[in-house]
Amino acid sequence: MYKLLIRPILFWFDPEKVHYFSFSFIRLITKIPFVPTLLKWLYQVDDPRLEREVFGLKFKNPVGLAAGFDKDAKLYQELSLFGFGFIEIGTLTPKPQDGNPKKRLFRLKEDNAIINRMGFNNGGVDAAVLRLMKNKGVLIGGNIGKNKVTENENATSDYLICFDTLFDYVDYFVVNVSSPNTPNLRALQDKEPLTTLLQTLQNQNLNKPKQKPILLKIAPDLTDEQLLDIIDIVRETKIAGVIATNTTISRDGLQSENKVETGGLSGKPLTKRATEVIRFLSEKSHKAFPIIGVGGIHSAEDALEKLDAGASLVQLYTGFIYEGPNLIKQINRKILEKTL
Repeated sequence: MYKLLIRPILFWFDPEKVHYFSFSFIRLITKIPFVPTLLKWLYQVDDPRLEREVFGLKFKNPVGLAAGFDKDAKLYQELSLFGFGFIEIGTLTPKPQDGNPKKRLFRLKEDNAIINRMGFNNGGVDAAVLRLMKNKGVLIGGNIGKNKVTENENATSDYLICFDTLFDYVDYFVVNVSSPNTPNLRALQDKEPLTTLLQTLQNQNLNKPKQKPILLKIAPDLTDEQLLDIIDIVRETKIAGVIATNTTISRDGLQSENKVETGGLSGKPLTKRATEVIRFLSEKSHKAFPIIGVGGIHSAEDALEKLDAGASLVQLYTGFIYEGPNLIKQINRKILEKTL
């Protein structure tokens, strides 16, 4: 029903406005008695064979929602009803910021893709914490970044503020230095500044009574040499793992008119490259650390390819928008079929 009826209607309108409308609609309908139970019945697959233990955390299934969808932790409880095993909120910054000027979100329908140049628009980490205090059992990842006005040489302090503020309210952290939509942010992926940033966060982590897993989210545009550097950095800093991958700045093979827009590309065109990065990291590191696979998952087969390539968990974003919530159920069922 989603692809035949709901999606065509939603795709008539501006994608950012549709996003906020969808949030309001989901929040409204889930307040109706029995609707949460109905959504669980429609979309959730409860089976102990789906459970995963990764970097010390227990996931009820390996399919999560990627960062960027629920930036401000406003809808994580309701979104969990659709069958996600975990929800990643953010990217959050220390101070609220509006992000880049609109229009900044574009559908590429011919390519099953999206281009965004949102620019870490969010209400700030303190506001998100107030909502996370109401969490009722949803496993949450906290994706953190720096404010646009913060120079790179001072970026570590922004990440530390987010880390300390969120620490008691998320289950794991994701360090986002790979978004193409904040000026000079990707320069933090260079080996020296990235090692310093991650080591500082890890030192802070070790000072806590109980540590939380820290993951690094990387761009799909890194070269093999840079990916080898990532393996070295993970080994040196002893962070928990990697999320592969963020959006790409590549426009190879696109058909849509909106391909000329600047920003990060997500969706089907990223499927192959994201899987290649996962496989490279897994093989070259000899599976030394867990990988969360994300990028271009539009079918159960796409998800299984990433798991087979070396991912321990997967995340959806653009595929969730194009294929609808039934995709989560399809992936979990396909995983169960494979275990038989």
